[in-house]
Amino acid sequence: MKVSIGGSLKLVFRPWVEGRENVPAEGPAILASNHLSFSDSFFLPAVLDRKVTFIAKAEYFTTPGVKGRMTAAFFKGVGQLPVDRSGGRGAGEAAIKSGIEVVERGELFGIYPEGTRSPDGRLYRGKPGGLARVALATGAPVIPVAMIDTEKIQPPGKVVPKVMRPGIRIGKPLDFSRYQGMDHDRFVLRAVTDEVMYEIMKLSGQEYVDVYATAAKRQIADAAKAEKEAARSARAAFDRAEKEQAEKEKEQTDR
Repeated sequence: MKVSIGGSLKLVFRPWVEGRENVPAEGPAILASNHLSFSDSFFLPAVLDRKVTFIAKAEYFTTPGVKGRMTAAFFKGVGQLPVDRSGGRGAGEAAIKSGIEVVERGELFGIYPEGTRSPDGRLYRGKPGGLARVALATGAPVIPVAMIDTEKIQPPGKVVPKVMRPGIRIGKPLDFSRYQGMDHDRFVLRAVTDEVMYEIMKLSGQEYVDVYATAAKRQIADAAKAEKEAARSARAAFDRAEKEQAEKEKEQTDR
């Protein structure tokens, strides 16, 4: 996959990279990145010599049929780790456990603290728990990463990507050993997450929004629904007015 997928991405899109030297040649580390596009999980591993393991929803690995098996093989090949995220808190614990296992094997673990893709290119509040708990439980350094312009290559809903140069900016490792043994303190988890998000903001240059991306997506969806309903109501009112006007004109003609 490094040669086929990674080589093709580098050849076609020619991503630029800053701070590659901040990723250790060996040993465990956590790569905490902003999340702009589905392609983020492919561009970042493509520019690094080491394997990066991300968490992916289990449906990518369990879909039946030939297409399902091909999809599962692809995601396994690019280092995606299946986690069932349908079970609420239990699913979150499974993701954390999987992340800890990756780090304890001495590998690179990739995670998106925002929890989902940004709906509008801005940087949203990081979710406490996943990133911070893996970091504090393992003692591994956290390396902030900023993906640049990947949302322009493949916006949500677009199948065919636009050929252009994305960027990847990798920051210096962050050490949270001062919080060792405090991985269940919610204030500590919040502090660790916010510190990482601040570094990502500096690297990416994104506008920061102090709400969760999932909440922002709901607000956008609700606004779109309300706008659609308003347009439907306006159209219905216009049709009624036209009908009433036509009836009046008909009455006048009949007279």
